[in-house]
Amino acid sequence: MSSLAPRVVLVSRRSELDELLARHGTRAAADYYLRQRGRDLDEVAGRHAALRQALTVVGSGIPADWRRGHIDREDLPRFLFGPEDIVVAVGPDGLVANVAKYLDGQPVIGVDPEPGRNPGVLVRHAPEAIPRLLQKNRNLERRTMVSAKLDDGQELLGLNEVYFGHVSHQSARYTLRKPGGEHERQSSSGVVVGTGTGATGWCSSIVLDRKGAPELPEPQAAAVCWFVREAWPSPATGATLTSGQLREDERLELGCEGERLVVFADGLEGDRLELAWGQRVSIGVAERRLNLVV
Repeated sequence: MSSLAPRVVLVSRRSELDELLARHGTRAAADYYLRQRGRDLDEVAGRHAALRQALTVVGSGIPADWRRGHIDREDLPRFLFGPEDIVVAVGPDGLVANVAKYLDGQPVIGVDPEPGRNPGVLVRHAPEAIPRLLQKNRNLERRTMVSAKLDDGQELLGLNEVYFGHVSHQSARYTLRKPGGEHERQSSSGVVVGTGTGATGWCSSIVLDRKGAPELPEPQAAAVCWFVREAWPSPATGATLTSGQLREDERLELGCEGERLVVFADGLEGDRLELAWGQRVSIGVAERRLNLVV
């Protein structure tokens, strides 16, 4: 019995034009809405066309006898990837981060539909390169991911970073324990734990305003950095333990001492873990890695 043909799963997100049409119903209504605000529909229409063209070119580069699928970013939490899938993310760099947490070793090809607009850190390839990149002798770059594990067994993964804090980004109350036992009760805007890949994103902006911040790791290094955002010193809370680096065998432990605290990864707030008072979460280097095709 012959094995199934490989499956290529295209991942994309709705364009700005798609979102405008979903809100306003017609192109004319969307155009009127933008013109009232000094904008022009041609700009978003051009970006929409670039994305559609890239998807068409990528689709034509997949062998005719291979299986294929196409999902929107919003459907990622409900999609089941197969172990033999090849994932092609067509969009901005963040789209690769969005899909990484749902994978377990599948290779990911990042395709940039708008060269020059995206940094190209994770979406490095042109749509026309797909036939070559689908060959078996692919070069893979194993990028470190970060994991958050609740004390009830639930786990969340991120490629750039995970955020722990209040669901509405208000002050969160919790206890923080570093590897080695040093601990502190804190009230802050939350805790961000980022990888070397995330060092070009949220963590980078935090470091710019943080004196004495730890050195951010390389994308393939088995280490992550953590930062407490706007720790508030008070008679009951401290602001001493506010940043550090975790090696592969180390975990940062956070204990919930408030309501509506959550953990989410890479900006996908809808796919999150929720903590009740007294629950604990440990955050550190994940066992899984992203296999990025380079």
